[in-house]
Amino acid sequence: MSLQTLLETPHITISYDHLEEWLLADWHGDQDLTSVQHGGHEMLRLMQGQRCHKVLNDNTGVTSMWSEAAEWAGKVWFPAMAGAGLQYFAWVYSPNVYSRLSTDLTLQFTGSSPVVSTFDDIETAKVWLRQM
Repeated sequence: MSLQTLLETPHITISYDHLEEWLLADWHGDQDLTSVQHGGHEMLRLMQGQRCHKVLNDNTGVTSMWSEAAEWAGKVWFPAMAGAGLQYFAWVYSPNVYSRLSTDLTLQFTGSSPVVSTFDDIETAKVWLRQM
């Protein structure tokens, strides 16, 4: 199997896909500033450890708004991820409208690096990430 689980918490499971050479972040449940910051720091640490440049960020299991973390994610976390080598970030929206709004708010605070693209389903996100 090409997927190796690196971290599993109540809010996020982070795996590395050896075949695709990307980090898979599977967020689940209610999120807030604390859980987003913890998950973000862990993603940064694990991405550096795997020396990968792509992230598949799956929010389909997110069930709440987390807008209090949007500015931090856009202005602090994304620049740190880019500085650590992140080039492409495929972000799969949650079906929860408030989570989707939190994602869009985060992107308003995000610069041009890394390249971030949003998707409604994981398969389309995978196709895009493979092409990058």
